[in-house]
Amino acid sequence: MHIAPYDNENKPIVDVEDGFVPLNYFNIVKLKKGETFEYATPGYETCVVPGTGTVDVDVDGAKYPALGNRTVDVWDGEPEGVYVPVGAKVRITCVTDETETFIAGAKYDKVLEPFDVRAADLDVVQYGSDDTKTHRKIKHILGANHHDKVGRLLVSELYTVGEGGWSGFPPHKHDTDRLPDETRHDETYNYRFKPNYGTGVQIIQQEGDAMGDAHHIVDGSTICLRSGYHPCVAMPGYQMYYFTILGGLSQRSLKQYFQPQHAEQLHTIPGIMDMVAKFK
Repeated sequence: MHIAPYDNENKPIVDVEDGFVPLNYFNIVKLKKGETFEYATPGYETCVVPGTGTVDVDVDGAKYPALGNRTVDVWDGEPEGVYVPVGAKVRITCVTDETETFIAGAKYDKVLEPFDVRAADLDVVQYGSDDTKTHRKIKHILGANHHDKVGRLLVSELYTVGEGGWSGFPPHKHDTDRLPDETRHDETYNYRFKPNYGTGVQIIQQEGDAMGDAHHIVDGSTICLRSGYHPCVAMPGYQMYYFTILGGLSQRSLKQYFQPQHAEQLHTIPGIMDMVAKFK
């Protein structure tokens, strides 16, 4: 499902118990200096990630000052985040001129401890190649190295390296719990382009021979993925970024199932198995 960019007025784009991706939560909060935003999400653990700007975060009295170091856009510095336990009361205060802050969430039923993830704590993997048109970098905010501290939530930022190229290739899906081959993880993306008038295409194809859907994505597009294979591509001349939320139904580790007719491409893309391992 494609949600075109709009002014969400700090209200969730994907709310709790969403009818399409019930395992996900997503909000974009825009504040000016000195303004605050408060929220709590019973039944969902969340992660606060400034896209741009710097914020102070208070999680039930635990304070995480000066979170975020980017000013111009998501290419201007490294991401940082604060993990928020299920149902905790959060206050976000903008300390720079303005901020655009992402809030990612996943359904979960246990209360864990809050913690922050600073730039030095990121788990980064770069794979693919210019020759295969699959060159990209992934910055895991809540990735494999936080597996014992988080319930079901995975949060990452994905960048095409260079201008143009494919991501999420070979086509893969994760819509059915059937270990050891696959897990059910709902997924939500928010796209950005550089320059911001850039554009791309998100493909979603179900099982079998039926034709898939192609969504025209632009700066600020949100894509919700419940089922199907879902590669995407940026047009030549444009860099592409997407903020990624994964919420598992029965476990946190993601097991992707690659579309059989394209699975041989796994052997042509440098470093792709390292990418797969980082989501486990």
